[in-house]
Amino acid sequence: MNDRANGAVLASRAAALADTSRATMLLGMLDGRAWTATELAAHAGISRSTATEHLHVLRSADLVEDRHQGRHRYVRIRDEHTAHLVETLAALGMPAAPQASWRAVDADRALAFARTCYDHLAGRVGVRVAEEFTERGLIDPSEPTRLTSAGEKWCEEFGIDLVALRRSARHEIVPCLDWTQRRDHLAGGLGAALLDRCVDLGWIVRRDGTRAVRLTSEGRTGLEAVLGIRDLA
Repeated sequence: MNDRANGAVLASRAAALADTSRATMLLGMLDGRAWTATELAAHAGISRSTATEHLHVLRSADLVEDRHQGRHRYVRIRDEHTAHLVETLAALGMPAAPQASWRAVDADRALAFARTCYDHLAGRVGVRVAEEFTERGLIDPSEPTRLTSAGEKWCEEFGIDLVALRRSARHEIVPCLDWTQRRDHLAGGLGAALLDRCVDLGWIVRRDGTRAVRLTSEGRTGLEAVLGIRDLA
């Protein structure tokens, strides 16, 4: 494709994002779950019929995909590249939040501390993990999409199956700009595997109805033991 054709595709996807309701729906789907149209309508504060129209636009732009289970139809964000795009755009020029209720402030703090971004860990906890991976030489700063030999050893000791991870078509590591911290957390196959392992160990607990996750006391102790992370307030 030439630049003009590529430009037309880019413009189409940008137009699909340029609506508050559609953007709100995509931000909700960053939790990696499959949503119903009714759930997305409630999340965006619009009617189900309007949500259905918006989903048609998002499908046409290849930003979401349908998942069917029996008679039920679900929608989810298309892939981690789309999730990365949405998270990165959300990070650019984020205005100061207006005065809000204590409940809203607490919810924002929880999201900023630890949350899921598609299928990996974000927020302050995710950024600290990424920082320690770099500082400890587990990722090569000159090639930040691959583990070093030290990183491979660390992952094996932590219980991550590198053979299965590399069998996937996904990139091993994708630096993802965190919209609350303005620094990178780890996405890609490694980011997903780290989150899954932390959940399996009981270090991270998912919460219903929100992307925010809870770091348990075992998780705090564990992250200090394996990565020396002590400053998680």
